[in-house]
Amino acid sequence: MTGAIHTRQRRRSFIVTLLALVAISVSAVSPAAAAAFTISLSPVLSGLHSPTQITNAHDGTNRLFVVEQRGTIRVIKDGVLQPGYFLDIQSKVQDGGERGLLGLAFDPRFTSNHYLYVYYTRYGGDVVVSRFTTNAARTDAIESTAHPLLLIEHSAHANHNGGGMAFGPNGYLYIGVGDGGGAGDPQNNAQRKSTLLGKILRINVSGTGHGPFDNYSVPHSNPFYGSTPGLEAIWDYGVRNPWRISFDRGTGKLFIADVGQNRFEEVDRERAGFTGGRNYGWDAMEGMHCYTASKCPLAGDTLPNAEYSHDGGNCSITGGYVYRGPTQVALVGQYVFADYCSGRIWTIPNDGPAVNQPETLRADTNLNITSFGESENGELYAVTGAGGVYQVVAN
Repeated sequence: MTGAIHTRQRRRSFIVTLLALVAISVSAVSPAAAAAFTISLSPVLSGLHSPTQITNAHDGTNRLFVVEQRGTIRVIKDGVLQPGYFLDIQSKVQDGGERGLLGLAFDPRFTSNHYLYVYYTRYGGDVVVSRFTTNAARTDAIESTAHPLLLIEHSAHANHNGGGMAFGPNGYLYIGVGDGGGAGDPQNNAQRKSTLLGKILRINVSGTGHGPFDNYSVPHSNPFYGSTPGLEAIWDYGVRNPWRISFDRGTGKLFIADVGQNRFEEVDRERAGFTGGRNYGWDAMEGMHCYTASKCPLAGDTLPNAEYSHDGGNCSITGGYVYRGPTQVALVGQYVFADYCSGRIWTIPNDGPAVNQPETLRADTNLNITSFGESENGELYAVTGAGGVYQVVAN
């Protein structure tokens, strides 16, 4: 992936940030802080084409699937990149800048129904969420099986497309959609509940009856159920450009990494069993700070669980996962995330209180980390804009 996925109007400071020193100081005195450790990234392989995501299918094959921005999905098996493509939809995908194939989620019943869901920008810029089906052996996803679920108009600006998808413990598909682009959300999409832009959505992919393709249903427990058909899918609003959402496989908590404008990046967290309907504040708020003075204070908004500033070259959050794997003991229960521009990696406890900066800086790399992902057994991996795949290791 190129840096354009995370491009915004921003200053790049070459002064070493005080953030790391402050974060280390906070962790040293906080009784809730995790034991001291660092993170390193162990190379697995290279040569991928602008990867935007890495994930697994929960199907017992121990494969890793890497999403490439151009519209292809590759497979890694036992550390080896397999020949050919698992899915090739380059003919459907507009690739460039922040557009492209941005998200992948395997159906919880993938072993029996062979369904997977992808999130991409089509030619013209609109966002599409579509279902595909594999062959019987689950070795190839077939382009001709495309079954669109969602079409979201997104032609005004090329940036802020979102792209994160994850199935929750309840079996519903959660989808992170950007605010439609343009600095400062000029159409006020994030705060308007008359559009799906700037939202976290929740749909039931097993049902029918909603959307332009009539190919999904909306859970009756969604917070805006009973409103305009199609908009009932809104779960949360007031997000700018969620770049990765994930569920903690240990607790069921939802983590949302939301890219900021020019000053602050944020992590939002929802407990298991939460009923939705939160307003995360954009564009009145950027992180915990007022962004649009005429809209502050914003009644009813929810402050992030953590934020960090753009000091020292930070610019764009890459959301991660709460580690639940068997080998990196120090990482267990820690939410791992990074900054795309600076290459820094932090962790915060999955159950910690809201803080005004990451609890601990764990690594300072020179890598442009575009996404994290889990293997079937919970090991954590990262992919970079240069096409590398790495395993996250605690030292």
